[in-house]
Amino acid sequence: MNHIALAPCWLAQLAHEFEQPYMQQLKAFLQAEKAAGKVILPKGSNWFAAFNATPFDEVKVVILGQDPYPTPGHAHGLCFSVQPTVHPLPKSLLNINKELYSDCGVDNRHTGYLMPWATQGVLLLNAVLTVEAGQANSHQGKGWEQFTDAAIKALNARQAHIVFVLWGSYAQKKGAHIDSSKHTIIRNVHPSPLSAHRGFFGSKPFSQINTALSAHHQQPIDWQLPKD
Repeated sequence: MNHIALAPCWLAQLAHEFEQPYMQQLKAFLQAEKAAGKVILPKGSNWFAAFNATPFDEVKVVILGQDPYPTPGHAHGLCFSVQPTVHPLPKSLLNINKELYSDCGVDNRHTGYLMPWATQGVLLLNAVLTVEAGQANSHQGKGWEQFTDAAIKALNARQAHIVFVLWGSYAQKKGAHIDSSKHTIIRNVHPSPLSAHRGFFGSKPFSQINTALSAHHQQPIDWQLPKD
């Protein structure tokens, strides 16, 4: 694990985390998994991709995921996002696109590559930044949660308003670190096929995000993804 791979603006906030015992233990765990021949996703250069795509001072929205897609070729470091060549899209992402269309009339069925959101200030952050190929949730409880907690605490301490989107109970635990008097928190069930019908559909999160941004004199997000 190379902390130098983390953008300087984020490293200024999180450098001390790399010296903590939990991070040393996480590094040892990942090295042991590699030594055992296990495939870790995404590739190492993408572990901090969410941070590097959305500079600390430019974060306007945080969408929290759980852990990377365990299917090889899918995950690239942004939660819910997949590589541009991936089709069909993962089911959770299909449900996100379905709700986006219902909410805002935006049709993104052609792609699951969410980088254009990230470059507008949407931090697409998983709570856990790695996973063993084919084994969902396999790196939970190994230390990444403490690191991403530190990132959320740093964002919470900023003066500028941020919209935090917490889908599912796993993400909502992170809400304990967010000051709702300063930031907007949008909570709902996860877009997974197992739960989306219990309230995700019809929740209109995307218009809620843009309404909150506009209310704080911030530029709304253009949710439409390019078709070329």
